[in-house]
Amino acid sequence: MTLERINALRSHFESGRTRDLTGRLSALRKLRSAIVRNEEALLAAMHADMRKPRFEAYLSDIGLVLAAIDGAIAKLREWAAPVAVPTPLALQVAESSIHREPLGVILVIAPWNYPVLLLLSPLVGAIAAGNCVVLKPSEEVSNTSAEVERIIAEAFDPAHVCVAQGPGHEVVPALMQGFRFDHVFFTGSGPVGRQVLAQAAPHLVPVTLELGGKSPAIVDRSADVKVAAKRIAWSKFFNAGQTCIATDHALVHASVMDEFVDHLTHWVKNAFGDDPQRSPSFARLVNDRRLSVVRSYLDQGRAILGGQSDANDRYIAPTVLLDVPLDAPVMREEIFGPVLPVIPWTEREEAIAITRRNPFPLASYLFSSDRDMPGWFMERIPSGSTCINHCMLHFGDPYLPFGGVGASGMGRYHGRYTFDLFSHQRAVVRASTFIDHGLQEPPYTAMKEWVLRRVL
Repeated sequence: MTLERINALRSHFESGRTRDLTGRLSALRKLRSAIVRNEEALLAAMHADMRKPRFEAYLSDIGLVLAAIDGAIAKLREWAAPVAVPTPLALQVAESSIHREPLGVILVIAPWNYPVLLLLSPLVGAIAAGNCVVLKPSEEVSNTSAEVERIIAEAFDPAHVCVAQGPGHEVVPALMQGFRFDHVFFTGSGPVGRQVLAQAAPHLVPVTLELGGKSPAIVDRSADVKVAAKRIAWSKFFNAGQTCIATDHALVHASVMDEFVDHLTHWVKNAFGDDPQRSPSFARLVNDRRLSVVRSYLDQGRAILGGQSDANDRYIAPTVLLDVPLDAPVMREEIFGPVLPVIPWTEREEAIAITRRNPFPLASYLFSSDRDMPGWFMERIPSGSTCINHCMLHFGDPYLPFGGVGASGMGRYHGRYTFDLFSHQRAVVRASTFIDHGLQEPPYTAMKEWVLRRVL
């Protein structure tokens, strides 16, 4: 992408055309129509890139984006309206308000695991807020990235939204060194996130980082073990484990360990059959590099389910590992694949200690019927978000902010939070000219100080 094309976005923004609410709504509707028209092509592209099941692709990519657009269209005028706030007595006579204004030109850098959702969901909020946007899709999913670029070309003027294709390690530095963006939104790994943050720092560009981490699922002895096993397995093997908020590992109370493993095994066989490789409901790893990393975890414990792999098919079976050393790479690195270590514990402090070895996960999950347990664990396990007795549901709630803490990221989005993220909240005070008490102006007198101390 040339500097001339990016400068065209700056000129388009400075023209003021993106500030009009009617224009923003029209742009969102055009985006929705383009996605719906090309839905089958998107589903086919995601299947070609990752063998992503049609149901999963619609649920986690297309459906959530359409829901985000619908929500923004329904609420945009409410979100964009100035908000009156109280004015302290010391500042009277005046009125105070908050006005949300667009930031300018936004760069959105998306990963490969949810190539539609994680590119277009931030776009929806950025457009709703009145910005121009450069989209950088992942080169690892070339079919999907090409389809998304075609959709963007159908829906937007290239001076409003454009797509930058190519290897991220080449394209992103070139973009950020040659142009000052007003905000950078990155979803991906921690190491790359640090590079993006470093590239933004010289220009003082604000950055949102949506990263990951080793999200634990903790199963207490009071839990409904059958439900816990089913929901943990669903989160782990959805998209072949390539989800930033998937259960990374399960910490299961020793007294229900055998029951948990039995239910887990039963669920996997019921979901994917005796040979998951032949199941149309099970995705593949994105590339040979990821396959090699995830396959290296298979011998770091005792596989009581799965353990098979096929490099030619980029396939690793849904796998459950027992007897896993806590210092093994599979317990130190984000797995991002269909391998689930299951670790027993007997005292609460054991589960806490294991989790603290990999602090600040993007999500934490607790399965318990004890009313005191959620509060106890949440006080001791900082995480971006938490689900009680389920996994990953919070991501689909547009009324909840989504984001990490510490090493799992910075910044929040989803629903109105995305609109606010890409808006500048300008503070405005409108003072009266009819009354001018002059309290704050010299000469300072004892009477003025007396009044000041009572109104401040």
